[in-house]
Amino acid sequence: MKVDLQWAFSDAHIPTSQMNNQRQLSVSIAASKQSNQAPLNLCFVLDRSGSMMGTPLKTVKEAAKRIVDRLTPRDRISIIAFDHKAEVLVKNQLATDLDAIKQRIDGVKSGGGTCIDDGLKAGIGELASGKEDHVSQLLLLTDGENEHGNNERALKLADVAVGYNMTVNTLGFGDHWNQDVLEHIADAGAGSLSYIQHAEEAIAIFTRLFSRIQSVSLTNAFLTVELADGTRLADLKPVAQVAPETVELVAVLHGNQAKVRLGDLMKDQPRVILLNLYIPQLAAGTATMGQLQVTYDDPGLGLSAQQSPPVPIEIAVQDTYTPNVNAGVQQNILALAKYRQTQIAEDKLKSGDRQGAVTMLQSAANTALQMGDKNAATVLQENVTQLQAGNELSESDRKKTRIASKTQLQ
Repeated sequence: MKVDLQWAFSDAHIPTSQMNNQRQLSVSIAASKQSNQAPLNLCFVLDRSGSMMGTPLKTVKEAAKRIVDRLTPRDRISIIAFDHKAEVLVKNQLATDLDAIKQRIDGVKSGGGTCIDDGLKAGIGELASGKEDHVSQLLLLTDGENEHGNNERALKLADVAVGYNMTVNTLGFGDHWNQDVLEHIADAGAGSLSYIQHAEEAIAIFTRLFSRIQSVSLTNAFLTVELADGTRLADLKPVAQVAPETVELVAVLHGNQAKVRLGDLMKDQPRVILLNLYIPQLAAGTATMGQLQVTYDDPGLGLSAQQSPPVPIEIAVQDTYTPNVNAGVQQNILALAKYRQTQIAEDKLKSGDRQGAVTMLQSAANTALQMGDKNAATVLQENVTQLQAGNELSESDRKKTRIASKTQLQ
């Protein structure tokens, strides 16, 4: 099988006496170890605006060249540089003449403003010309606000990329980029958000992201959840991804069927989806709540619209109810709670409700501790201390908080 699909309920038992039962269903989906490694179709979209002058741009160019050196002749590469307008430095091509590609990177000079959407549009155009039977990934790096562009247009372009089976990853350099915009682009583009606080971190973060991209084996994946009669998704935010990062997801409903876009499937890191379900009163015994199935493309073999075997979802219905709580699912619930608590705290801070923000950040810090994410707990608790002392959170504090909310910090 090409897909490794596993599921578990937050509590695998329900009582016969209860009219309505709420359970969280955790679904883990990864490409199997036996899946073929597809060639890459990689595009760097690099900010060369005036604020990148000196060490930032020099370090980013070095990080990009390190990645170029790891490409194989089967892979494809394109490079866009943008300030207030975009320029195609390297048109989409096979990664054969690496020295010439690195020379083009070396030639990038800083100057001008920032137009993220022009860079995205040019990058998507280059990726489109080489996406056939490849894993298409765009890496967008910027250090500033989209002052010469339009954020709504940038988000629409990320949606366009997904429609063409491309993944958009964003990297924020320094402390002056807009975390809302870059997170929304990455979430819409089914990619990841990275924070490069200091120039010396760029190479390590680029390398880590590239290793993740290399582990992609299957693309354009969707999870289909077929629910039994009477079982339904919760009305409010019923589906979220909790690993490798937390993202609120949208389920497309057709009767008893819900379809959720997953994007790329990696060999080394499963996507973990959490669904909030309501289950009706049932008779004692083993009840089938529905089934799960994944559709996907296999670019390594040039195959599209492949399907995994359907997997039944079952729960034990008991006259004498004994809870059977799954610790792993509880961890996933905590990860989602940490994200949502932090989001509420940020919203309260924006609206001027400092005390409300402190309360929610403290809840998020406690949740992080409960799930064993000590590094995130430290970041969140430091913010609580700052706000209680009457201080404002710095741009660095806000960005660390956003990353801490979405992932388990290393």
